[in-house]
Amino acid sequence: MVRHEYIHNEAFEFEAGGSISGLRLVYHTSPVPWSRGDSRKVIWICHALTANSDAQEWWPEMVGPGRLFDTDKYYVICVNMIGSAYGSSGPASVDPSTGRPYFFSFPKVTVRDMVRAEAILCRHLGITRIDLMIGGSIGGFQAIEWTVMEPELVTRAVFIACGARTTPWLTASNESQRMALEADSSFRACVSLEGGNIGLRCARSIAMISYRSYKGYNSTQAEQDVDCLFADRAGSYQRYQGKKLADRFDAYSYYYLTLSVDSNNVGRGRGGVEKALGSIPVKCVVIGIDSDSLFPVEEQKYMASCIKNAEYFEITSDFGHDGFLLEWEQLTKIIEPLLG
Repeated sequence: MVRHEYIHNEAFEFEAGGSISGLRLVYHTSPVPWSRGDSRKVIWICHALTANSDAQEWWPEMVGPGRLFDTDKYYVICVNMIGSAYGSSGPASVDPSTGRPYFFSFPKVTVRDMVRAEAILCRHLGITRIDLMIGGSIGGFQAIEWTVMEPELVTRAVFIACGARTTPWLTASNESQRMALEADSSFRACVSLEGGNIGLRCARSIAMISYRSYKGYNSTQAEQDVDCLFADRAGSYQRYQGKKLADRFDAYSYYYLTLSVDSNNVGRGRGGVEKALGSIPVKCVVIGIDSDSLFPVEEQKYMASCIKNAEYFEITSDFGHDGFLLEWEQLTKIIEPLLG
């Protein structure tokens, strides 16, 4: 996929208050640019928490030439959500008034802010229809909001391993991760984007436990030495995953994105979740993962029951919530018929 940038020169107002000028959106698309009157189907992918807009990079079995989301056949687009560390405006961006990163002076970001920003880009590109809107996890939050906020644009939608409103269970996980960031004294110092690095490693370790499953850990991180004195393989894996994220992300963007997760509530200001989901006019597929403890399948079943034209599917995985990134064969079988 090809990387692009778009600068929105007008003021962008945030739902929770505050505004910025020069909103930057980084996005990736199929190699052939979109043009008005283009006959290709448009597939809009919304990425997960710490992913980026290059969907071919983190979903290689689903996106790319010859894959389900064929970048030679379709116009595939994925936008880096605002607040992220991968180029779109966020707390790590440079504040033009100070020449330093915004840090905590950047406005708080909600899921609806993300979608409103992406809708601005959609109109800028001249896209008047989205044949398939798809997202998993926080990407699923965005996909749901897209179908409610821009129903005339979206033809079909797929929501994977997500919910219509953030649960106390999910917020508890997010707050635990933010507490890990706060426990790192360099985080609030706001000296550089290296601040909170140790806290970020810990936060990622906390998150990994909810992303995976009991069976998944036990099958991949079991000790090879049956007589070992102290089990340490899983601990080493946690430290590796923490360092891996800290090497590519910053604690401030992570903090903001976990807060945006807590903003997820499709029913806010719309008469409640059921009424909001009931207003969705497009054909939807809702997919749950049988081992997902972060978003148990009852959440997806509930969403499907509230959407007039929805169908529920369930995939099997030993890897919990992360199954939406790994079980590509099952996902392909479910989604392929939607592409006609």
